[in-house]
Amino acid sequence: MATIISSKTIKLTVKDDAVTHAATFEGNEGNEGHHPIVGDRVIKGDGTSQEAWKNWSGLQDMPRFDITKSFAPHQRVCIFAPHPDDEIIGCGGLLQQLTANGNPIVLIHVTNGTQSHPNSTIYTQEKLNTIRPQESMQALEILGVAHQVTTVALNLADGEVFTQQEQFQQKLTSIIQADDILITTFMRDGHPDHEATGQVVASFAKQHHLACYQVLIWAWHWAKPADSRIPWHQAIRLDLTNEQLRRKIAAISCFESQITIDESTGSPPILSAQAIARISQPWEVYLYESHP
Repeated sequence: MATIISSKTIKLTVKDDAVTHAATFEGNEGNEGHHPIVGDRVIKGDGTSQEAWKNWSGLQDMPRFDITKSFAPHQRVCIFAPHPDDEIIGCGGLLQQLTANGNPIVLIHVTNGTQSHPNSTIYTQEKLNTIRPQESMQALEILGVAHQVTTVALNLADGEVFTQQEQFQQKLTSIIQADDILITTFMRDGHPDHEATGQVVASFAKQHHLACYQVLIWAWHWAKPADSRIPWHQAIRLDLTNEQLRRKIAAISCFESQITIDESTGSPPILSAQAIARISQPWEVYLYESHP
């Protein structure tokens, strides 16, 4: 999502996950550094380093997330990905552990991520509409979980999930079943589509008394250790085995459209080396708040 803020108007230019240039601010005092949707949770620059997170004691002391104790075998789990790749980046370890635990998995692609490469002749919207779901399927195969995953495409417009929340809610009523466990992106993750997805899914879960877990993805970029903008008291850490991490890293490499330079525009990869390093850790962090 690239953003230009001027003193007279606010113009949003959709760019899906183009987080290395996620926010460009040209504006008057008071607007600088503040996105009209995500506020100060802006994805820009290299972000917080991998080492800073690894060395944070709060991460080491975080309660552990044990799938075998938290999820009953054969209980259905629905994972919401704003774009095809978010399910691997955020939940590549969880997907493997759910499969080992016997849980049926429904993967919901909220959008097909067709706006990730504006003006590209290599990755046009039409091509991305096919490429990105295919990359996701290849990644699921690499993880060894494809046989247990059913994928559903909501086909909402990429970059516009905030404006389609009512439609999103309506689609959920035909997908979600009683006793489903919902996994979504953090409602303050820093990417507008991620935040909208998190808000819609978390609200639906609360309304229907369903368990809901929010995964941190781009928060690792803009946040700092112990950042007060993240409710760390709700955080639980899922530890990955060496093999699970190896498979997750291999699966990320399936998203060629997101990890390579666009030769037609000269744009850098959507997922920078720093971003890949941050998400290639032997843990994933989820936020969970129980509701009566």
